[in-house]
Amino acid sequence: MRTLRIALAGNANVGKSVLFNELTGLHQTVGNWPGKTVEKAEGKLQFEDHEIHVVDLPGIYSLSSYSIEEIVARDYIALEKPDVVVNVVDATSLERNLFLTLQLMELGAPLVVALNQMDLLKKKGWEIDIDALEKELGVRVVPTVAIRGEGIHEVLVQSIEVVEGKALRPRIPEYSPELEKRIEKLQSVVSGVGADFPARWTSIKMLEDDDNVISRVGEQDESAVIAATILSEEIEEKFGDSSSNVIVGERYRIAGQIFRKVAKPTREPTPSLSDRLDAFTMNRLTGYIVMGLVLLGVFSLIFIVGDFLSSNLIEGFAQVESLFYETFGVNDTSEFVWMGLIEGVVAGVSIALPYLIPFFLILAFLEGSGYLPRIAFLMDRLMHKIGLHGKAFIPLILGFGCNVPACMGCRVMETQRERLIAVFVVTLVPCAATTVVILGVVGTYLGFLHALGIYLFNFIIIILLGRLAFKAVPGEPMGLIMEVPPYRLPSLKTVLLQTWARLKDFILIAFPFIIIVSLIVQAIRYAGLFDELNGAMSPVTELWLGLPAVVGVVLIFGILRKELTLIMLVAMVGTTNLTAVLSPVQMVVFTIVVMLYIPCVATIAVMVREIGARKAAIITFVEIAFALLVGGIAFRILTLL
Repeated sequence: MRTLRIALAGNANVGKSVLFNELTGLHQTVGNWPGKTVEKAEGKLQFEDHEIHVVDLPGIYSLSSYSIEEIVARDYIALEKPDVVVNVVDATSLERNLFLTLQLMELGAPLVVALNQMDLLKKKGWEIDIDALEKELGVRVVPTVAIRGEGIHEVLVQSIEVVEGKALRPRIPEYSPELEKRIEKLQSVVSGVGADFPARWTSIKMLEDDDNVISRVGEQDESAVIAATILSEEIEEKFGDSSSNVIVGERYRIAGQIFRKVAKPTREPTPSLSDRLDAFTMNRLTGYIVMGLVLLGVFSLIFIVGDFLSSNLIEGFAQVESLFYETFGVNDTSEFVWMGLIEGVVAGVSIALPYLIPFFLILAFLEGSGYLPRIAFLMDRLMHKIGLHGKAFIPLILGFGCNVPACMGCRVMETQRERLIAVFVVTLVPCAATTVVILGVVGTYLGFLHALGIYLFNFIIIILLGRLAFKAVPGEPMGLIMEVPPYRLPSLKTVLLQTWARLKDFILIAFPFIIIVSLIVQAIRYAGLFDELNGAMSPVTELWLGLPAVVGVVLIFGILRKELTLIMLVAMVGTTNLTAVLSPVQMVVFTIVVMLYIPCVATIAVMVREIGARKAAIITFVEIAFALLVGGIAFRILTLL
């Protein structure tokens, strides 16, 4: 049986993930590309006498180095050299999608074009001459409707034909004579340099001022970089624009020519349902109202479903805990096993998963429906205030349910810098567990308005620290460049598969981390070091924060999950009436510290996964130090008042 590797490449929101799921079903894994915080989806299937491995490359619009996704995709195609690249193209946006297709042809990739969403194209009153498009591109074009599985078999057939040498010969795009003359001149200089990439493609990218390619070539031949600079200046002088803009314009010109040759309307265009919906959802007034209602519904659903599942699971595990102690007795060994090994898993299952499951389901649905880009567009201006763009608003809002999926949601950000800032900001959002502490302490004993004030204070902190991180982290801010796809009804199969893939990823990464930390904490408890810890922390808890000494251990255990701070505080002081042990000022200080320091061990685990151990450690220590600093200042100010 022969093994083949197929890479799926295409713009975001073209149905690439749907095609991937149709091909691989449950035989898929989701991880990260080595050294990158970019999701890597792989799967396999049997077809005829071939075992086919499929890689779903990140959604990209170009093969430039403006984002991590673009570098990952082009390096995989050029360096890993898959047997076939299936370029998934949205038939309803053919002209725009051909911009990437032309670059794949320049890269010399063995190519098959999957012309997807042909059903939507027909509804819009257009048709595409497949034979003419194949002739223009020099590659096989397969019409597909991935959401219904149409054309999938033919994609595999044509992919195998490419491998067997039966495919057409791709036509390399030709630019204007003046531009071609300079490309050929540079090509003769870079030929043999950076052999991983074709010389023509390398030349074009250098003229596009692609830093990544220029750096690679410069390491081997500095004269090639000098030649590219001279030729770029010639192009700018000849065309009156930068060489990068000239090449981009040429590609769009060629894409437009191809589109006009192969596409034609079958009837007078009429506004589609998606167009009519956009009249409301993208409007400056009604768009924000609709967005507010959608987000309120999403947040409420996640919170209601999560709270229902969590409370029932906690109740169920409480019965299991009772049965465990009845069976093994209450002793040091049984408590260590339960609290160290089992309690960590129980915390993940009963606290994180109940919020993760509805979150991932809703996220997959919103992704498939096409509404997420519209939210990003509407919130772009506000998010720029803290150095991010509109895409960051989704994980920020969902952080109120649980910081874990919110951190994972930061993958939508294009650059490492933006992901780092987004993850940092998200960890400052008070999650559902933190809400338990805010309402259980300040809300219960001081009143709802005081609790609301705590939330307002947190919002101000998020804005200030987000802005500070934006200024402190090196790099330039990115503008929002994204396609707004038409509305569509997501595939249930795709929604479920994406949900399961993300859940599995969280379980494999976060759960071991939770168990390890649980064991460490219980080992401290088993060794009888609680009093020593309280004593060691008393300069911070008593002298700086003005809190009872017993709070020291409570804050340490709070790293497992925030609501545990309240539960342990009640258990250790021996009363549910906190007014007997905490003054109003101490209640506020305690709540502020718990709210601001790092959310929980599960969040730390996901941060390690998303941004690396070093950056996760820095954020953890910064937030702990900041929480203690603000807590001490708050104690002194509130005492004076």
